[in-house]
Order: sequence, then C-alpha cells, then structure tokens
Amino acid sequence: MNRPIMTDTATDADLDPKTHHPWGEPFQQFAAWLKEAEGSEPNDPNGMALATVGPDGMPSVRMVLLKDFDERGFVFYTNFESKKGTQILHAMKAAIVLHWKSLRRQIRVEGDIEVVTDKEADDYYHSRPRSSQLGAWASIQSRPMQHRFDLEKRVALFTAKHPIGTIPRPPHWSGFRIKPTYIEFWEDRPFRLHDRLVYTPAPGATWGEAWVTEKFYP
Repeated sequence: MNRPIMTDTATDADLDPKTHHPWGEPFQQFAAWLKEAEGSEPNDPNGMALATVGPDGMPSVRMVLLKDFDERGFVFYTNFESKKGTQILHAMKAAIVLHWKSLRRQIRVEGDIEVVTDKEADDYYHSRPRSSQLGAWASIQSRPMQHRFDLEKRVALFTAKHPIGTIPRPPHWSGFRIKPTYIEFWEDRPFRLHDRLVYTPAPGATWGEAWVTEKFYP
C-alpha cells in the first residue's frame, strides 16, 4: 500500500484513522511500516530499545533486535541470567520502541511477557551462525569481566567442547514474547502536530481478537 504524502496543508480528513491507518488490528500496519524501514534504514531496521524495570523500581533500557512477530506479539532472544533477563522474569512486563529516522516514524509497544516455546528457541538458536551459538555459551552476560582474554578463553573452551555437530542451546538462553497491551504508531507531522494512533485490546474480548483504536494529542 502506498504511503499517503504528508504536507503542511493537511486537512481534518488526514487525521481520520481510516485514511492513513486502514487496518483494524495493529500487526498488519506494523508489518507495512517495518517493510518500508527495511528499504530506507541504513542498519538494523529491526533494532529496538527495550525497557525493563528492576525490583527496586529503577528502569533500565538497551538496544536489542526484534527477531519475530505475529498476532501473538513481538519476540526477541537473550540470556535469561543477564540483567534484562532477570528483570523481565521478575516483572513479566516490558516495553519497546522502534524508531526509524529515515521515515520519521516510531512504534511503541508495552505489554506482558511470555517465554517462547522450547521449539521456537531451539529453531532460532540453530539458525544463528555457529560462532554466535558458541558465544551464547561463552558469555557470562552482565557479569564483571577482568580482561578480554577471559572471554576469548571461554570461547576457545566451548569451541573445543563442540568441535563438530549440533551445539545444544544453553538452558539459560531463550526468547521472550511481548504480548502488547498498548501499541502506538507515531508519525512526524508539520509544526510538531504529530500523528499518534493507539491500539489497545478491546475490553471483554479474548486477547488479540479485537482492538480499540484511538487518536491521541501529540
């Protein structure tokens, strides 16, 4: 679908969700925006800021890569013993932002967390380069490291342990799925009168079967 041209002479009709946002659920729109970003962003169009919170209420944020999405939610993979992993397992909630400067767009997602199935995690893990699979074993993620050589020794150790054949997925390495309770599509507009379209699950409906859409003030 061609993207409507945004101009300084936008009318009220331009703000109608049916004009620029014709989908009744958010995932088709997400797919369309991501596809455009893949053609315009110089690096990692699937890069996203992941926000978590610790038991003390202190927020933490870092960049990760979106690896899959469908009507169930948005998936990324990590070491469950890392800072983000332990914080997510404690709160079972997270938020992400994908920002595409080339398109002057961003998408915000907030939601509950579920762990992906073992099959999903195994399939993705074994799709990675062999060196990345070994790295998942070698890196004691988020722990202090005295010297870079310590990491290199651990890489060599696990390389020798798994010289050929299938490398098993570490038990502490898997994926999280964010099941959105809030999705916002933000688009730059003239004079900072930006367009904000928000999807939330419809009250009383089974999750994912129906969505409420609203426009928010910029």
